[in-house]
Amino acid sequence: MAQQQDLNDARETYAGFIGMLKWTVPLLAVIVAIVVILVS
Repeated sequence: MAQQQDLNDARETYAGFIGMLKWTVPLLAVIVAIVVILVS
C-alpha cells in the first residue's frame, strides 16, 4: 500500500515539474532572444 502512495506522490511531482517547464522554457527563450537582440 505504501508503494501505491509513493507512485501517486511521484506522479504529482512529475506533473508539477512538467507544468513548470511549460512556462519556464518559453520564458527563457524570450529572455535569450531579447539579450541577443540587444547585444547584436
